[in-house]
Amino acid sequence: MRALELSTANFFGNEKRLHQGMRILLRIMYLLLLVIFLPLLLRAADVLPEFSEKYLAAAEKKYGAGAKNRMQAWSRLIAENRNKPEQEKLQLVNNFFNKVPYVSDQKHWGKKDYWATPAEMLASNGADCEDYAIAKYFTLVALGVDNSKLKITYVKAISEAHMVLTYYPQPNAVPLVLDNLIPHIKLASQRPDLKPVYAFNGDGLWLVKSQTLGHVGGSGNIRFWREMQNRMGKEF
Repeated sequence: MRALELSTANFFGNEKRLHQGMRILLRIMYLLLLVIFLPLLLRAADVLPEFSEKYLAAAEKKYGAGAKNRMQAWSRLIAENRNKPEQEKLQLVNNFFNKVPYVSDQKHWGKKDYWATPAEMLASNGADCEDYAIAKYFTLVALGVDNSKLKITYVKAISEAHMVLTYYPQPNAVPLVLDNLIPHIKLASQRPDLKPVYAFNGDGLWLVKSQTLGHVGGSGNIRFWREMQNRMGKEF
């Protein structure tokens, strides 16, 4: 009888330890999945324009009836085109933002230089050159284009400073230029009117010399870029 009691106790003791072991294993698996997928989910949340009704109502009150429609159209653009080929994404995004009227920062925001977030650009329905490039950059990243392929590029145009978005299909390829001044996307070699000076994205800052990029630091060193990202983080 004593042996039976000990045997039964051992059985239930082993079963209890087995269940405890399974719970620990499941927790470990959960934590591993969290470590793997949470950064991806956070990255998607950082770039997807999902606006609250409160934010849309405030934008509509400040900028007029069209603000909400333009911002929702941006959300649809991203939601409906994630599976398109990259070249088609470039054209769709270029066309979408080039429809926004050009307005100088001084006239639009009362400041000599102001880098608007994509939401500010669409809500207010006005943009300076850097706003087009920034909006196209964030939208293409949200559509799944690799960040390393995209550079916001400061150039010298014929008579003034200008900013465009450049797309590198391969690291050493001649980039394509997405420009608010012209509707067509062209190779940089077909734009002799633009002289690149420096380029940046979310990962870094590069000087451009003879069509080659030399890394010089982080894009966080650019004050207007840093301020714009801080405002953008409060919009969604």
